[in-house]
Amino acid sequence: MKYDLITILGPTASGKTSLAAALAARLKTEIISGDSRQVYRKMDLGTGKDLSDYVVDGYQVPYHLIDIVGPGYKYNVFEYQRDFLTAYEDMRSRGLLPILCGGTGMYLESILKGYRLLPVPENKELRERLSSKSLAELTEILGHYKKLHNSTDVDTVKRAIRAIEIEEYYLIQDVNARSFPEIHSLIIGVDINRELRREKITRRLKKRLEEGMVDEVKSLLAEGIHPDDLIYYGLEYKYLTLYAIGKLSYEEMFHQLEIAIHQFAKRQMTWFRGMERRGFQIHWINAESPIEENVKLIVDLIN
Repeated sequence: MKYDLITILGPTASGKTSLAAALAARLKTEIISGDSRQVYRKMDLGTGKDLSDYVVDGYQVPYHLIDIVGPGYKYNVFEYQRDFLTAYEDMRSRGLLPILCGGTGMYLESILKGYRLLPVPENKELRERLSSKSLAELTEILGHYKKLHNSTDVDTVKRAIRAIEIEEYYLIQDVNARSFPEIHSLIIGVDINRELRREKITRRLKKRLEEGMVDEVKSLLAEGIHPDDLIYYGLEYKYLTLYAIGKLSYEEMFHQLEIAIHQFAKRQMTWFRGMERRGFQIHWINAESPIEENVKLIVDLIN
């Protein structure tokens, strides 16, 4: 077999999870999630887990790295690499061809390029020095570093400070101290028309709100999770929390969140196109084609 791994990537609402599940059912294999927020338990609607997508014609496709840490925790790319390897090596030992599926560009690239990452401790002095700066100022500071951290969705002050903290740490550390195996992956990109993507994002947002996404956030707050810790996760959790604590009206929340998700999907595609410039070969397939057709295309590429 030419490949150690199949990677399926794409922007939010592209249908990549359904495709990955259909392929996994065909190959009788398992999926490793490549999503930075689906690792959190009790954060289901806001992270778009859509666990029903993993059931294909009555068959439950096994998945990994979903619901592995508690809400409020600050999971990071170093931990993701570690947890990915555990799942990956287990699957390979059982003779399976793992499928990595997700839209968090940095998480995916950390695996495909084998980034040598180290756990980054808290730098209190740096945090105090940056605490009075605005998000725009922090984003500008972050831009001066060599990019190792995922800044595509740094949309809160807290996240921007953490990103700078990570970059600062790597300036003084020998990243070659940690090794990561070379993994040869077939990379499939799910390409979705911009207007269709926008339409699906809006429709999905309305559906998840109807299903109780606001109640999910209120429940997390009621458990004692600090609003700032939910806002840290960005996107749905940022705007829904601001609504839940009375900082935004429902209409403001919906409008601002809808725009933010559209912008996020655009940044995801920018990251994936950047991966191609950085030497990754991505085989793009049409999101509008029937899943059966796309599965057959991928199987042909594997063989």
